[in-house]
Amino acid sequence: MRTYDLTPLYRSAIGFDRFARLVDGALRSDAQPSYPPYNIELVEDDKYRISMAVAGFERGELEIESEHDTLKVVGRKRKDAEERKYLHRGIAARDFEHRFQLADHVKVVGASLDNGLLNIELVREVPEAMKPRRIEIGAPSGIDLLAREAA
Repeated sequence: MRTYDLTPLYRSAIGFDRFARLVDGALRSDAQPSYPPYNIELVEDDKYRISMAVAGFERGELEIESEHDTLKVVGRKRKDAEERKYLHRGIAARDFEHRFQLADHVKVVGASLDNGLLNIELVREVPEAMKPRRIEIGAPSGIDLLAREAA
C-alpha cells in the first residue's frame, strides 16, 4: 500500500483540517469492520439510507447515536439464560460498534428494524443562508455610487 504525506495540506490550507483528518484516517485504517454487513444507498437527492444486517438482534440490543459529524451504531447481544450446544454456528451474534463520518448538514431523521435489517434514514439539510440564490438584475437606480458613499 502506498503512503501519502498530507503535511503540505495542513501547512497551506485553512479550514480543511477535518477533510485532511478524514483522508488521513481512511488511509491509515487497513482493517475496516465488516461485521455486520451494511449498504449505503442514495435514495434520492440529499436522502440516504444505511441498511445493516443485524439478524438475531432485538431493538433493545441496538443503540444509534448521532453526535456532530459522527453516527455510531452499537449492538450488544444479551447473554442467553440457557447454554446452547451448536453443531454449526453460521449466524454471528457478536457485539459490534460501527462509526460513520457524516458530511456537513447530514442529519439522522429516523431508524427502523424490519426483517433483520436496521434501516437508518439520513437527509442533507443545507441551511437557507448557504443555498445558492438568484440575484435579479434591476434597472439602473439613477443614484450615483459616489453620492451614495458620501451620504
